[in-house]
Amino acid sequence: MNLTAIDWVIMAVYLVFVLGIGFWLRRSIRTSTDFFLSGRSIPAWVCGLAFISANLGAQEVIGMGASGAQYGIATSHFYWIGAIPAMVFVGIFMMPFYYGSRARSVPEYLKLRFDEKTRGFNAITFAVMTVFSSGISMYAMAKIIKSLHLFDEAFAWAHVAPERIFDASILISSLIVLIYIFLGGLTSAIYNEVLQFFLIVAGFLPLVWLGLRNVGGLSGLAEKAPAGFMHSWKGMSNTAENPLGIEWFGLAMGLGFVLSFGYWCTDFLVVQRAMAAESMSAARRTPLIAAVPKMFFPFLVIVPGIIAVSLPSTVPMPNTVASDGSTNALARKGIIPQKVDEKTGKPEFDTAGNPVLDYTLAIPNMLMFYFPTGILGLGLTALLASFMSGMAGNVTAFNTVFTYDIYQSYIHPGATDRHYLWIGRIATVGGIALSIAAAYAAMQSENIMNMLQLVFGFVNAPLLATFLLGMFWKRASANGAFFGLLAGTAAAAIHHGLTLPEGAAWGIKGGWLTGGSWIAHTYHREMAANFWTAIWAWAICFIVTVVVSLFTAPRDERELVGLVYSLTERPKDEGGSWYNRPITLGVAVLLMTVALNFFFW
Repeated sequence: MNLTAIDWVIMAVYLVFVLGIGFWLRRSIRTSTDFFLSGRSIPAWVCGLAFISANLGAQEVIGMGASGAQYGIATSHFYWIGAIPAMVFVGIFMMPFYYGSRARSVPEYLKLRFDEKTRGFNAITFAVMTVFSSGISMYAMAKIIKSLHLFDEAFAWAHVAPERIFDASILISSLIVLIYIFLGGLTSAIYNEVLQFFLIVAGFLPLVWLGLRNVGGLSGLAEKAPAGFMHSWKGMSNTAENPLGIEWFGLAMGLGFVLSFGYWCTDFLVVQRAMAAESMSAARRTPLIAAVPKMFFPFLVIVPGIIAVSLPSTVPMPNTVASDGSTNALARKGIIPQKVDEKTGKPEFDTAGNPVLDYTLAIPNMLMFYFPTGILGLGLTALLASFMSGMAGNVTAFNTVFTYDIYQSYIHPGATDRHYLWIGRIATVGGIALSIAAAYAAMQSENIMNMLQLVFGFVNAPLLATFLLGMFWKRASANGAFFGLLAGTAAAAIHHGLTLPEGAAWGIKGGWLTGGSWIAHTYHREMAANFWTAIWAWAICFIVTVVVSLFTAPRDERELVGLVYSLTERPKDEGGSWYNRPITLGVAVLLMTVALNFFFW
């Protein structure tokens, strides 16, 4: 790809703003609360945009575009079923506990509600999850930069092998994120996430408009797309023809309940943004404000993926090179090329001999196909923004949990606040380093959204059962919560180790308990396997927690005031406009979501 001066200027201006925000905020970071929770002083609308933008990393832009190309408009379930209801729930019912308890993190709430060992287990598993998520963002960014050949000329001038572009991209992006978080902490990440939100909208609206105009609008896209790709609910059965490969129960239970509520209600990455709000009312409205733009994001990130797979395979597709050096020689579907092994440069095939398509290139190839000079620079900047903000969101969550819930609790309790502020900055460096290692592990998946859902199934799914029982059942005991989390995580590992998607080799996608010699069940799609992994993890955690709690002593009710729903005074909605009242705003959001589901039935 030959970028012009204006394209490079747009990207350079963005990077200057990113680093400038960190340098501007560095003087305001005086305490650990400033660094980790922004001093609980951020307005609701800023927290709301940061709440959604923290989830707008590579997994959102590249992952949802890839899933749109692979599964069609059914991917919208990740929004209308797998996000909005949970966002409404956390805003109305759960934020009063998080914010009102004054807990500094989700694991710390678990300590207040249960005990230290439950907090410790969740802190460790969550830290691992954030490292993987950050690493996936790094991998996606480096992969896109290499695929677009952005630095080819510079590396050729420096006499550096082009294979090093991938490594250099990971190191450069890591360094930029490290600088502005090290200087400005969570506040720097939040304001960069707000900037990223507007860049995503500005960069992708023209892409959707150009793509739809080219294929004849939504009606033309419905004619050109693969069968069933423009329906979200029709044909929802567990057959190979079903795009998602999962029936309605698995979708509603696995995605709509376990994974979505597990992520939006318990994942400190997003909850941290609401906890930085200036008041209880602002904290409750944060996820509700975020839900409004969230419900329309399928049109920005999923529709381009459907267009990419619906274009004729005869259209020219730049920057697609086979192992023999010839251009456009790989198998492809629309402008989705066959995946090429990062190390060998050879095309990849599944166990049945079918080409493995690289769906993660759906959005980048759409940018190259439709955008002219100048607008292309804006689109690429939007991609860079999403990658780095995704990395930053996970790193800020990691350094908070590590400092408060691991270091302060088990390694060096009783130190000064200044010491913990310094440890938070060191944890930022360590989190970036671990994320780099995770980035190379992400090379095993052709769709990063699949890998993310698998990680969430191991960590967030069992945690959801623990939280629901802890917040709404006062009888839930500390031992019940701890052994429930252990059992749920083990159930996820066992299910994943004994099942496998069709055409996949045993390993990171499953079947590893038996080395692939015996498989308990084969799923039509990798996404279906991930959903059921989450369902088993949640169900086993729920059952074990209930059983163990019934045979162990609960905590005194006086200690649970403010931590359990039945023992806590309900916060009242503020007066004034309807959008200042969380319950009214939540109902309006749900009604709009129902309408969208019916429109794409």
